[in-house]
Amino acid sequence: MTTALITHDDCLRHVTPPGHPEQVARLEHILAVLGRDEFDGLMRVKAPLVADDDLLRVHPARHVDAVRAAAPAQGFRSLDADTHMSPGSLDAALRGAGAAVRAVDLVMAGEANNAFCAVRPPGHHAERETPMGFCLFGNVAIAARYALDFHGLSRVAIVDFDVHHGNGTQDLVEEDPRILFISSHQMPLYPGTGAAHETGGSNNVVNLPLRAGSGSDAFREAWRAHAFDRLNAFAPEFLFISAGFDAHRADPLANLNLVEDDFTWITRELISIARAHAGGRVVSTLEGGYDLEALAASTAAHIRVLMEQGE
Repeated sequence: MTTALITHDDCLRHVTPPGHPEQVARLEHILAVLGRDEFDGLMRVKAPLVADDDLLRVHPARHVDAVRAAAPAQGFRSLDADTHMSPGSLDAALRGAGAAVRAVDLVMAGEANNAFCAVRPPGHHAERETPMGFCLFGNVAIAARYALDFHGLSRVAIVDFDVHHGNGTQDLVEEDPRILFISSHQMPLYPGTGAAHETGGSNNVVNLPLRAGSGSDAFREAWRAHAFDRLNAFAPEFLFISAGFDAHRADPLANLNLVEDDFTWITRELISIARAHAGGRVVSTLEGGYDLEALAASTAAHIRVLMEQGE
């Protein structure tokens, strides 16, 4: 068994306005790095279009219909100041959610130990009825609910180390006691949510706000002090990762000052927990990261650790 890399060329056809940080080049840089010989062992899988039934596990039909209706035939359509659609955006978003669902199937079937979904647009800011923060659908939340409802699991966890709070994921899962959601993020910063007192309707949310400039030591201590014990006590049967790499010190949108080794560290720690409780079942999905070189290097560091477990 191995690590599955799930992506699709449609994710390169989601075009944003000139100068937008969530650009096609993000995925191009990642795929270029993953084309190196050291990544030959990846199981490369094309992402399917997500089924409507799976979108409806977390989003109401009116949200799905509104996103479909917003897709332009040409040019751009702005859903808010940050979130835009082009003619290729709808299929890209449907592939992103489809990749996460396909990853669950591969891991549950034992065809892969774990999986990474190299997709865009990202998903963790998409709320139940509100696309925002570059995101249209809640990819990770969709996959988590699919694992519970379709595969019959009892408990899954979502961890999010993107520099921005995963407000969308929190909105989609905070009333479901079967899902534990943990997010570390810079605060104050967009979207303005994620305070430590936000613990969810089922006490199933753990927020780890970090001050600007915190750096590696503060990041690691927050996870050690407030997250790992909680994960172990919850004993998830599947672990999902919202893998945003914009906490890197080179990223232009924030300043938590992490480096590639921090992403290696957190990935190893999370895989260790997944091995203890979930048979090593992990699905990771790309979120943010806007310095192209740092994004590619950080993603590579993350996937190297996934591949170590997949050997």
